[in-house]
Formats: sequence, C-alpha cells, structure tokens
Amino acid sequence: MSKRNDVLMAVIAMIAGALPAAEVIGLTDDDARAARVGSGGRVVVYSGDPGEPEIDLSPLTYNWQHQIPVEIIFDDELALDAALMAIGAAIVADRQLGGLCEWLDADAPTTETILAEGGDGQRGAPLNIVASYSTTSPLT
Repeated sequence: MSKRNDVLMAVIAMIAGALPAAEVIGLTDDDARAARVGSGGRVVVYSGDPGEPEIDLSPLTYNWQHQIPVEIIFDDELALDAALMAIGAAIVADRQLGGLCEWLDADAPTTETILAEGGDGQRGAPLNIVASYSTTSPLT
C-alpha cells in the first residue's frame, strides 16, 4: 500500500479509537455521505489532497503536507465539542502517527448547523488534519 493510503487508514483508525461510539467512515471526495447520523455521531474522513511536494534532490525525497478533510457531525454542540477535544488529544498523543508521519496536526474547525432531510438540525465541524510525511516517489 502507498504511504498516502497508509496515512489515511491510520487517521481513520486514530479517530475511531478516540470516538468509539461514533460511526467513522472514509470516503473519496466524490462519494456522497448519508443524511442520517446515529446517536454516537459520525465522522467522515475524505482522501484529501497531498498538494505539491517540496523535493529534496540528494537523496531524492518528496515532502508532503497532506490536507485530509474531516467532517464531524453530532446531535448537539456539547457532544461535538467533546468529540473535537477527543480527536485533539489523540493527535497530541501520537504526532508521528505510529511512525508514518514527521508531524500530524489539525486546523481549527468551524462549527455549523447541518440540516438533514426530514430531521432536526445537527452540529457539524469541518476541519483539516494535516499530515507531514516523506516518500521516495510521488506514486508511493
């Protein structure tokens, strides 16, 4: 598996560990998300964009700042806030993501009301998790 995919799977696993009652799913940016959210909340991790790498020539190394979009949805503001704090604590506990990254961090989230079809509004927080890692090829 590529390092990009390994990092994405590790981010999904980290969030699932931080929020054991939530439904944590990984989607490509083109996939549609479900309209209903269960009582434990939902977190959607998208594949994101590794961007343009900085390149070191000796030895040849591609240094990525991979922006991984994460959408967190809960029934109320308190549950959303607790989920954000749990994800933040998980990031701080393993900034190297088990050795896959040089550094892992998150951008500050914005919160918003998300209206589900036929349901009440839920609270959502889109944010980016930023994974800094290196590869020896742009394809791995």
